[in-house]
Amino acid sequence: MHTCSHHSYRPDADQTAFIAAMDTANARAQHSYFTQYVLTDSEAGYVTIDEGDYGALPDRLMARVIDAVPGRFSDEF
Repeated sequence: MHTCSHHSYRPDADQTAFIAAMDTANARAQHSYFTQYVLTDSEAGYVTIDEGDYGALPDRLMARVIDAVPGRFSDEF
């Protein structure tokens, strides 16, 4: 079996970071009116931000969006 040990790319770590960010986005969305965005991040791999913290996301952040979870909190019943 050939392994690529000459670089530090670890797809399993990227997958783990992505799943953690999506879990955070889904948990936050349950209690928020605002969309939760998962963005790429050079240090953490992925981060979750709340649209309510930024209003309309600046272009520099929108360019890094990988996924979004709509807010599920509602005043309507």
